Amino acid sequence: MGQVNCVVVEGNITRLPEVKTSPNGFPICKIPIAVNRRYKNSVGEDTEEVSFFDVEAFGKLADLCSKFAEKGRGVSVVGRMKQSRWKSEDGKANSRVTIVAEHVEFKPKLRKETVQDYIEEKNEEAAVEEAAVTLQMEKENVF
Repeated sequence: MGQVNCVVVEGNITRLPEVKTSPNGFPICKIPIAVNRRYKNSVGEDTEEVSFFDVEAFGKLADLCSKFAEKGRGVSVVGRMKQSRWKSEDGKANSRVTIVAEHVEFKPKLRKETVQDYIEEKNEEAAVEEAAVTLQMEKENVF
């Protein structure tokens, strides 16, 4: 039976990417991301759990990631998991799992103006709705 190593994560970039070049000139880009999970716990309370992952991209994908990755931007990654093992100077065994990206999709950036326009539009809608409720209450002599 064949073995499968495939992972899909969607989250937000937590800081600027780290860009390196291998000794033979091959580009490597490391992007740290946070993935949020919201759920109700056993007593019905809303709970949030955050997992942090290091994503590594190589070659042309690394070049693209270094160009478009910025802190806070949403990203979807399809890739495989890679475990690195090493011993520290004191002989302690260490291990780290990273995601090697095979496909990266950056979510659209929300410009500050777009967000502000959205907030103003929602405030206007709320004001219109509040005025309509007030008029209805006046009609029904609730005051």
